[in-house]
Amino acid sequence: MSARLISPHGMLQDTPYHHVAVATGATHVHVAGQVGQPGNEPVAANDLTEQVAQALRNTAIGLAGAGASFSDVVRLTFYVTAWTSDKIESFMAGVQAVAEEIGLPMPMPPASLIGVEVLYAPDVLVEVEATAVLP
Repeated sequence: MSARLISPHGMLQDTPYHHVAVATGATHVHVAGQVGQPGNEPVAANDLTEQVAQALRNTAIGLAGAGASFSDVVRLTFYVTAWTSDKIESFMAGVQAVAEEIGLPMPMPPASLIGVEVLYAPDVLVEVEATAVLP
């Protein structure tokens, strides 16, 4: 593990993510935006929870392909279409549904959730990018 995740005193506590990642290592891994589409199959139904879970599974596959895991991740960025705060429960349900399966620590590494109007296809509700550092 090349990343140490912290939420220093004085920052907002009890969030589903850490505020700071401290990483050492020479190899950086950047996983491009992953969506709720298993391989070449269609995107999961118009269901944010399912799409978040599958997008994170795809991210885990990308990390593994580079010899990394979520324990090496120093940054996650989520893009969600037509975001409103009432979607947080569905979003977090997707995260929690796969966290143990894919080794995603809870709280998560530093993360941002950015509301966007649309992603590359109308049925895509979420996209996640990851940055990891390997020793």
